[in-house]
Amino acid sequence: MDGEIDVARLTSALQDRYARVDVVERTGSTNADLRKALEDGAADRTVLLAEEQTAGVGRRARSWSSPKGAGLYLSVALRPGVPFAVLGSLSVVAGLAVRAAAASVGVDAVLKWPNDVLVDGAKCAGILAEAVAGDEPSIVLGIGLNVLPLGDVQPGPGGLPATSLAEQGATNTDRTDVAVALLTGFADLERRWRLAGGDLTEAGLLGDYRAHCATLGQDVEVQLPDGTSLTGRAADIDAAGQLQVDVAGGQRHTVFAGDVVHVRPA
Repeated sequence: MDGEIDVARLTSALQDRYARVDVVERTGSTNADLRKALEDGAADRTVLLAEEQTAGVGRRARSWSSPKGAGLYLSVALRPGVPFAVLGSLSVVAGLAVRAAAASVGVDAVLKWPNDVLVDGAKCAGILAEAVAGDEPSIVLGIGLNVLPLGDVQPGPGGLPATSLAEQGATNTDRTDVAVALLTGFADLERRWRLAGGDLTEAGLLGDYRAHCATLGQDVEVQLPDGTSLTGRAADIDAAGQLQVDVAGGQRHTVFAGDVVHVRPA
Protein backbone atom coordinates (compact mmCIF):
# COMPACT_ATOMS: atom_id res chain seq x y z
CA MET A 1 0.00 0.00 0.00
CA ASP A 2 1.11 3.58 -0.76
CA GLY A 3 -1.25 5.34 1.70
CA GLU A 4 -0.76 6.88 5.10
CA ILE A 5 2.16 5.99 7.33
CA ASP A 6 1.28 2.99 9.51
CA VAL A 7 2.28 4.46 12.86
CA ALA A 8 1.91 1.23 14.84
CA ARG A 9 3.98 -0.79 12.39
CA LEU A 10 6.64 1.90 12.16
CA THR A 11 6.89 2.26 15.94
CA SER A 12 7.08 -1.49 16.45
CA ALA A 13 9.85 -1.89 13.87
CA LEU A 14 11.93 0.91 15.38
CA GLN A 15 11.38 0.37 19.11
CA ASP A 16 14.78 -1.25 19.66
CA ARG A 17 16.62 1.62 17.96
CA TYR A 18 14.76 4.80 18.89
CA ALA A 19 13.48 6.15 22.20
CA ARG A 20 10.39 7.77 20.67
CA VAL A 21 8.74 7.88 17.24
CA ASP A 22 5.97 10.40 16.49
CA VAL A 23 4.05 10.92 13.26
CA VAL A 24 2.02 14.11 12.78
CA GLU A 25 -0.27 15.09 9.92
CA ARG A 26 1.06 18.57 9.40
CA THR A 27 3.73 20.88 10.81
CA GLY A 28 5.79 23.85 9.78
CA SER A 29 9.18 22.17 10.19
CA THR A 30 10.14 18.92 11.90
CA ASN A 31 13.66 20.30 12.42
CA ALA A 32 12.32 23.39 14.21
CA ASP A 33 10.01 21.21 16.31
CA LEU A 34 12.86 18.94 17.41
CA ARG A 35 15.29 21.80 18.06
CA LYS A 36 12.76 23.11 20.58
CA ALA A 37 12.23 19.60 21.96
CA LEU A 38 15.97 19.15 22.52
CA GLU A 39 16.12 22.45 24.36
CA ASP A 40 13.24 21.19 26.51
CA GLY A 41 14.98 17.89 27.28
CA ALA A 42 13.82 15.48 24.54
CA ALA A 43 15.33 12.01 24.67
CA ASP A 44 18.29 11.03 22.54
CA ARG A 45 17.11 9.32 19.31
CA THR A 46 13.68 10.91 19.08
CA VAL A 47 12.07 10.81 15.61
CA LEU A 48 9.39 13.16 14.27
CA LEU A 49 7.84 12.38 10.88
CA ALA A 50 5.27 14.63 9.20
CA GLU A 51 2.83 13.81 6.43
CA GLU A 52 3.26 17.41 5.30
CA GLN A 53 5.64 20.28 6.07
CA THR A 54 4.56 23.80 5.20
CA ALA A 55 7.65 25.77 6.27
CA GLY A 56 10.57 23.40 6.02
CA VAL A 57 14.02 24.97 6.29
CA GLY A 58 17.02 23.74 4.33
CA ARG A 59 20.65 24.77 4.32
CA ARG A 60 21.31 28.51 4.66
CA ALA A 61 17.66 29.08 5.69
CA ARG A 62 16.19 28.09 2.32
CA SER A 63 12.49 27.47 2.76
CA TRP A 64 10.42 24.71 1.17
CA SER A 65 7.11 22.91 1.49
CA SER A 66 6.39 19.25 0.88
CA PRO A 67 3.73 17.62 -1.31
CA LYS A 68 1.30 16.05 1.17
CA GLY A 69 1.73 12.30 1.50
CA ALA A 70 4.31 12.02 -1.29
CA GLY A 71 7.41 11.22 0.70
CA LEU A 72 9.16 10.96 4.03
CA TYR A 73 9.80 14.27 5.77
CA LEU A 74 11.40 13.57 9.11
CA SER A 75 13.90 14.69 11.70
CA VAL A 76 15.90 12.86 14.35
CA ALA A 77 17.05 14.49 17.60
CA LEU A 78 20.40 13.15 18.79
CA ARG A 79 22.78 13.60 21.70
CA PRO A 80 25.59 11.41 20.35
CA GLY A 81 28.32 12.34 22.81
CA VAL A 82 30.88 13.15 20.10
CA PRO A 83 33.00 16.33 19.87
CA PHE A 84 31.05 19.36 18.68
CA ALA A 85 33.46 19.90 15.80
CA VAL A 86 32.49 16.62 14.11
CA LEU A 87 28.70 16.81 14.50
CA GLY A 88 28.35 17.95 10.89
CA SER A 89 29.76 14.68 9.58
CA LEU A 90 26.43 13.11 10.51
CA SER A 91 25.20 14.33 7.10
CA VAL A 92 27.57 11.81 5.51
CA VAL A 93 26.07 9.04 7.65
CA ALA A 94 22.55 10.09 6.68
CA GLY A 95 23.46 10.22 2.98
CA LEU A 96 24.68 6.63 3.11
CA ALA A 97 21.47 5.57 4.86
CA VAL A 98 19.27 7.25 2.26
CA ARG A 99 21.26 5.73 -0.59
CA ALA A 100 20.94 2.26 0.99
CA ALA A 101 17.18 2.71 1.48
CA ALA A 102 16.84 3.61 -2.20
CA ALA A 103 18.92 0.57 -3.18
CA SER A 104 16.64 -1.65 -1.07
CA VAL A 105 13.79 -0.83 -3.47
CA GLY A 106 15.89 -1.14 -6.60
CA VAL A 107 16.88 2.51 -7.15
CA ASP A 108 20.57 3.31 -7.72
CA ALA A 109 21.24 6.71 -6.12
CA VAL A 110 24.42 8.73 -5.78
CA LEU A 111 25.49 11.39 -3.29
CA LYS A 112 26.12 15.04 -4.15
CA TRP A 113 28.19 16.76 -1.50
CA PRO A 114 27.18 18.20 0.89
CA ASN A 115 23.54 17.20 1.32
CA ASP A 116 21.74 15.91 -1.79
CA VAL A 117 20.88 12.41 -3.01
CA LEU A 118 20.48 12.15 -6.78
CA VAL A 119 19.12 9.67 -9.30
CA ASP A 120 19.92 10.28 -12.98
CA GLY A 121 20.93 13.85 -12.19
CA ALA A 122 17.66 14.70 -10.40
CA LYS A 123 17.24 15.27 -6.66
CA CYS A 124 15.28 12.65 -4.74
CA ALA A 125 16.38 13.56 -1.20
CA GLY A 126 17.91 16.35 0.85
CA ILE A 127 19.61 16.30 4.24
CA LEU A 128 20.14 19.01 6.86
CA ALA A 129 22.16 18.65 10.07
CA GLU A 130 21.78 21.46 12.62
CA ALA A 131 23.72 21.71 15.87
CA VAL A 132 21.69 22.75 18.91
CA ALA A 133 23.24 24.95 21.57
CA GLY A 134 23.40 23.59 25.10
CA ASP A 135 25.58 22.02 27.76
CA GLU A 136 25.70 18.71 25.86
CA PRO A 137 26.48 18.69 22.12
CA SER A 138 23.30 17.78 20.30
CA ILE A 139 22.04 17.82 16.74
CA VAL A 140 18.85 17.65 14.73
CA LEU A 141 19.12 15.73 11.49
CA GLY A 142 16.45 16.42 8.88
CA ILE A 143 15.78 14.20 5.87
CA GLY A 144 13.32 14.72 3.05
CA LEU A 145 12.97 11.73 0.70
CA ASN A 146 10.53 11.78 -2.22
CA VAL A 147 8.81 8.39 -2.52
CA LEU A 148 5.63 8.72 -4.61
CA PRO A 149 5.21 10.62 -7.92
CA LEU A 150 5.59 14.35 -7.39
CA GLY A 151 3.61 15.81 -10.26
CA ASP A 152 4.57 19.29 -11.39
CA VAL A 153 7.27 20.18 -8.85
CA GLN A 154 9.60 23.05 -9.77
CA PRO A 155 13.39 22.87 -9.21
CA GLY A 156 14.60 24.03 -5.82
CA PRO A 157 17.15 26.78 -5.07
CA GLY A 158 19.98 24.58 -6.34
CA GLY A 159 18.34 24.32 -9.75
CA LEU A 160 18.23 20.52 -9.82
CA PRO A 161 15.08 18.86 -11.15
CA ALA A 162 13.11 16.82 -8.62
CA THR A 163 12.39 13.11 -8.82
CA SER A 164 11.09 10.34 -6.58
CA LEU A 165 11.72 6.67 -5.94
CA ALA A 166 8.47 5.79 -7.74
CA GLU A 167 9.46 7.82 -10.79
CA GLN A 168 12.77 5.94 -10.85
CA GLY A 169 11.13 2.51 -10.93
CA ALA A 170 11.14 1.55 -7.24
CA THR A 171 9.98 -2.00 -6.59
CA ASN A 172 8.21 -0.95 -3.37
CA THR A 173 6.72 2.49 -2.66
CA ASP A 174 5.00 1.71 0.63
CA ARG A 175 6.15 4.69 2.66
CA THR A 176 6.10 2.77 5.93
CA ASP A 177 8.42 0.12 4.50
CA VAL A 178 10.76 2.77 3.10
CA ALA A 179 10.74 4.64 6.43
CA VAL A 180 11.63 1.45 8.31
CA ALA A 181 14.49 0.71 5.90
CA LEU A 182 15.79 4.27 6.12
CA LEU A 183 15.58 4.69 9.89
CA THR A 184 16.88 1.23 10.84
CA GLY A 185 19.75 1.65 8.40
CA PHE A 186 20.54 5.10 9.74
CA ALA A 187 20.43 3.90 13.36
CA ASP A 188 22.93 1.13 12.63
CA LEU A 189 25.32 3.45 10.76
CA GLU A 190 24.96 6.20 13.37
CA ARG A 191 25.87 3.71 16.10
CA ARG A 192 29.14 2.92 14.27
CA TRP A 193 29.81 6.65 13.86
CA ARG A 194 28.98 7.34 17.51
CA LEU A 195 31.25 4.59 18.83
CA ALA A 196 34.06 5.98 16.65
CA GLY A 197 33.66 9.42 18.23
CA GLY A 198 32.30 10.89 15.01
CA ASP A 199 35.40 9.94 12.98
CA LEU A 200 34.17 8.68 9.60
CA THR A 201 37.39 6.85 8.88
CA GLU A 202 37.46 4.97 12.17
CA ALA A 203 33.76 4.13 11.72
CA GLY A 204 34.54 2.53 8.35
CA LEU A 205 32.13 4.88 6.56
CA LEU A 206 34.37 7.29 4.68
CA GLY A 207 35.32 4.76 2.00
CA ASP A 208 31.66 4.01 1.31
CA TYR A 209 30.83 7.68 0.99
CA ARG A 210 33.74 8.29 -1.37
CA ALA A 211 32.65 5.34 -3.51
CA HIS A 212 29.13 6.74 -3.94
CA CYS A 213 29.88 10.48 -4.04
CA ALA A 214 29.33 11.78 -7.57
CA THR A 215 30.95 15.12 -6.68
CA LEU A 216 34.43 13.62 -6.35
CA GLY A 217 36.54 13.89 -9.49
CA GLN A 218 34.40 16.70 -10.93
CA ASP A 219 35.57 20.17 -11.81
CA VAL A 220 33.38 22.27 -9.53
CA GLU A 221 32.54 25.86 -8.73
CA VAL A 222 31.86 26.38 -5.03
CA GLN A 223 29.82 29.50 -4.36
CA LEU A 224 30.49 31.08 -0.96
CA PRO A 225 28.23 33.33 1.15
CA ASP A 226 30.39 36.44 0.62
CA GLY A 227 29.71 36.28 -3.14
CA THR A 228 33.09 34.82 -4.08
CA SER A 229 33.60 31.42 -5.62
CA LEU A 230 36.22 28.71 -5.62
CA THR A 231 36.87 26.70 -8.80
CA GLY A 232 38.86 23.49 -8.92
CA ARG A 233 38.76 19.71 -8.84
CA ALA A 234 36.76 18.01 -6.08
CA ALA A 235 39.55 15.75 -4.86
CA ASP A 236 38.46 14.13 -1.60
CA ILE A 237 36.23 14.06 1.48
CA ASP A 238 38.02 14.19 4.83
CA ALA A 239 37.25 12.32 8.06
CA ALA A 240 35.00 15.19 9.23
CA GLY A 241 32.97 15.09 6.01
CA GLN A 242 34.42 18.26 4.46
CA LEU A 243 35.22 18.64 0.77
CA GLN A 244 38.83 18.96 -0.38
CA VAL A 245 39.19 21.05 -3.56
CA ASP A 246 42.39 21.26 -5.60
CA VAL A 247 42.76 24.64 -7.29
CA ALA A 248 45.21 26.09 -9.80
CA GLY A 249 48.76 26.21 -8.49
CA GLY A 250 48.52 22.92 -6.63
CA GLN A 251 46.83 24.28 -3.53
CA ARG A 252 44.18 22.25 -1.70
CA HIS A 253 41.33 24.02 0.05
CA THR A 254 39.00 22.57 2.67
CA VAL A 255 35.39 23.55 2.10
CA PHE A 256 33.01 23.35 5.07
CA ALA A 257 29.42 22.39 4.31
CA GLY A 258 28.00 25.23 6.40
CA ASP A 259 29.99 27.79 4.38
CA VAL A 260 28.66 26.72 0.96
CA VAL A 261 25.81 28.28 -0.99
CA HIS A 262 26.04 25.95 -4.03
CA VAL A 263 28.39 23.37 -5.50
CA ARG A 264 27.99 23.15 -9.27
CA PRO A 265 29.94 21.61 -12.18
CA ALA A 266 32.50 24.15 -13.34
